[in-house]
Amino acid sequence: MPLILVHREEPIAVVQLNRPEALNALNPALMQELVVALETLDDDAKIRAIILTGSEKSFAAGADIKEMAALTAAEIKKQNPLQVWDRVATIKKPLIAAVSGFALGGGCELSMMCDIIIASDTAKFGQLEINLGIIPGAGGTQRLTHAIGKSKAMEWILSGNIYSAQEAAEAGLVSKVVPAAQVLNEAKKLALTIVEKSPIALAAAKKAILASLDLPLTEGLQKERQLFYQLFDTQDQKEGMQAFLEKRKPNFTGK
Repeated sequence: MPLILVHREEPIAVVQLNRPEALNALNPALMQELVVALETLDDDAKIRAIILTGSEKSFAAGADIKEMAALTAAEIKKQNPLQVWDRVATIKKPLIAAVSGFALGGGCELSMMCDIIIASDTAKFGQLEINLGIIPGAGGTQRLTHAIGKSKAMEWILSGNIYSAQEAAEAGLVSKVVPAAQVLNEAKKLALTIVEKSPIALAAAKKAILASLDLPLTEGLQKERQLFYQLFDTQDQKEGMQAFLEKRKPNFTGK
C-alpha cells in the first residue's frame, strides 16, 4: 500500500498521508515518499500550489516511536532520520496544510513546514516530545517560537499538552478554523485563489517571508527590496500593472 496518495486537480494537487492504521505516524519510509511526491509536484509546471493533508482522524500523530525507542545517541545521529524532513520546507510553490484530527509531535512540526495551516474544528496540536524524555527535533522549538512567540512556545513544549484548533488559531499558529467537513475544500478554495497570481511573484513573496525567519530586520528589508526590484524585469509585472490600469483581470504566464 502506498504511504502517500497524490490527487492531481490541476492547477493544484492534494498530497495525502496514507498510514491510517498508525494514525499517519511519520516513519522514514513515509517521509521519503512524501518528499519525493512534493519535489515532483514542485517541478511540475502544471501544478501551481500543493495541499498536504491526512485523514479525518489524524493529520499525523507524530514520528514513529517504535522505530526510535531503542536507539542510542550515536545510532540516531548516524542514521540522521530527520534530515529528509528539511526538504519539505524547501518546496518553492505555495504549500497549504489541511489539518484534521491529531497533529502532534512530528505531525505538528510537519504542518509548520507548510506555508499556511487550515485546521478543522477537530484538529489537535501539540509538541508532546517532553513526555517521552526528549525534545522536538524537526524544527518544533524554532518554528513554533516564530509562530506563537517565546512564552507560548515554552508553555506548549515544556508542558507537553495538547491544544485545540481554536487555541492554535488564537495563538497565531493556524490561519483559519473551519468545520471538519469543509477543511479540504477550504484549503482548495484558498489554493485556487493563490494560483491566479503570478507564479514568479508568489515564489518571491514566499522567499521574502521565509527570509524574515532567519535574518535581522535590516537584512530582511534588503532582501525584500532586492526581490521587489527584480520582479520589474518580468513579463508578469508588466502584465499585472497594465491590467490594473486597463481595469481587467491579468493573464499571468510565469515569465
